[in-house]
Amino acid sequence: MTARGASRCCLKLRPRLARPSSQYGHQYNRRYTMPSSSAPTTSSTSSAGMLAPFTSELDRIAPSFQINGSQIQIIQTPTDFYEMLKARIRNAKKQIFLSTLYIGKSEKELITTLQDALRANPELKLSILTDALRGTREAPEPSCASLLAPLITEFGSDRVEIRVYHTPNLTGLRKKYIPKRINEGWGLQHMKLYGVDDEIILSGANLSNDYFTNRQDRYHLFSSSEVTTYFWNLYQGATSLSFLVEPSKDPAGFSLQWPSTNAAPNPLEEPTEFISKATPIVHGLIAPKGVSAALESHGQDYPAPRDTTVYMLGQLSQLMKPDTSTELPAITHVLKTLAAPEYGGSSWTFTAGYFNPAPSLTNLLLSTASGNNVVITASPYANGFYKSKGVSGLLPDAYTLLARRFLRAIKERKQDSAVVLKEWRRGTVNEPGGWTYHAKGLWITLPNEHNPSISIIGSSNYTKRSYSHDLEVGALIVTRDAGLKKRLGDEQKWLQEYANPVTLDDFARTERRVGLKVRIAMWIVSLVGGAL
Repeated sequence: MTARGASRCCLKLRPRLARPSSQYGHQYNRRYTMPSSSAPTTSSTSSAGMLAPFTSELDRIAPSFQINGSQIQIIQTPTDFYEMLKARIRNAKKQIFLSTLYIGKSEKELITTLQDALRANPELKLSILTDALRGTREAPEPSCASLLAPLITEFGSDRVEIRVYHTPNLTGLRKKYIPKRINEGWGLQHMKLYGVDDEIILSGANLSNDYFTNRQDRYHLFSSSEVTTYFWNLYQGATSLSFLVEPSKDPAGFSLQWPSTNAAPNPLEEPTEFISKATPIVHGLIAPKGVSAALESHGQDYPAPRDTTVYMLGQLSQLMKPDTSTELPAITHVLKTLAAPEYGGSSWTFTAGYFNPAPSLTNLLLSTASGNNVVITASPYANGFYKSKGVSGLLPDAYTLLARRFLRAIKERKQDSAVVLKEWRRGTVNEPGGWTYHAKGLWITLPNEHNPSISIIGSSNYTKRSYSHDLEVGALIVTRDAGLKKRLGDEQKWLQEYANPVTLDDFARTERRVGLKVRIAMWIVSLVGGAL
């Protein structure tokens, strides 16, 4: 939640991945599900048996692929993430597609890496998608869009495409009078997809210096052509609903065009019709498909059993009426399943850098039968908005207020012994050695096990805003692979290395009290239709 951005793909960036004939309406992905049974039994029951109540319903909620746990690599640090991304770009053979909120306007090294890859390989195609509000807000001063436009000038629109997505929720008087930065509360392109050839990194990180150095997030590399192709198709759907960036001699250095080939009308001119046209496109991309139909369309035989199922999650509520997004239903089902007595020996860890879980998720988290549960969130001193100028400077205190309310809910529900809230702090942001915390996700460890079998990775902050205003994508991993379980367990441990428990007594201290102006600002944002 900071600034910069831009992109789309009508280009044939991947010739072998031709678009479905009827404007994205028919997506065919291979989808294999884990064997399911009716219920978990005793402690001697296998991991697969305990997982069955989760997967049987997830199969009906979201598309999925079976892969091996060895195909998922978990990256630990911002520097490791950046180096891996650059290495993949340098070795790209066919295509690169990057979906992010923004690219830092001073990220010259990343741009140079992209340029070098394009110069070295004339067959390589590049597509970038960012958010229109975040990617252009500094214009006519240097912005994300002005940083990216020269790539089109050098390599041509047949090889490079830059798109920016604009929410249909911010039009007319709202767009005219709501200040920049604040207007982002009405919806953003928030998907984080970093695809190169047949691999993709799912993350919550954007592409700017802090995310490459001292802003802790999560990053999973999926070495799977099936998973990558799925997100490529979803990415193309989003770019067909986005503005095209073109180089310009204007002071801003770029212009935004709405191509006639787009799948819907301009959202600034016809927001209602835009959503109407977008709904069937997006639904067709995120809805689960039957196993047999998917296999028949590809002429595939059933594969040998694999140990990991990856469910593809999309929360694209602002583009669909009715909303058939899959992330919130999937998480809801998982947490409801954990409320069964059979899962009394399970545990979960939940994290969100901006702590404001949707009310339904708060209720579900505090209703599970699980014990030894942990919630990790950013300390105000690790919040990216700490001491920022203007209204955004109130946000750390706003999240403090919400965390305190969560602790009160824990106490009221008598869950004090089952759930602990931890704040992550590594120094103080904007001071030497200071880091910020931006990780988000969920890990679930089954009874009688030591490491998670289920985890969610992606862009969502799990807030009311995520489930109503922003475009989010992610993956829900269900695994029986001991190696991947161990890596997931290590991940949830290292994220707690700088996290310490906080209590209501801590929030009662004078320096943690939240002033009236923060409460009023939160009320105003909600009143006019925005969200944190």
